[in-house]
Amino acid sequence: MNNDTKSNVSLLDQLQLASVIEASTLAVLVCVAVPLKHLWDWPIGVRVIGPLHGLAFIFYCWTLLQTAGAGIWQQRQITWLAASAFVPFAGFVASRRIRQHIEALREESSTR
Repeated sequence: MNNDTKSNVSLLDQLQLASVIEASTLAVLVCVAVPLKHLWDWPIGVRVIGPLHGLAFIFYCWTLLQTAGAGIWQQRQITWLAASAFVPFAGFVASRRIRQHIEALREESSTR
């Protein structure tokens, strides 16, 4: 595996991790913290999970921009990955797509 491929795989590994973290915090925020706030008048969950999700979202956006800048993804794929950050559980699907892309890069590299 050459250095460019290693670098791309490293960026994609980071993006996959960011996708899982972002999707997990969004799911907890939407499915747990917000209902607790509105149904049982318990806002502490949103006060805790909200900023954590914000950090996870920024981390995801940053890693997505890095991979976009590296030319790893096509514009359509970048748009889909960015949109997945706004839909609960879509980040898990994005993570699976990222993993498939990593495997394809590794396979392509090993056949050279």
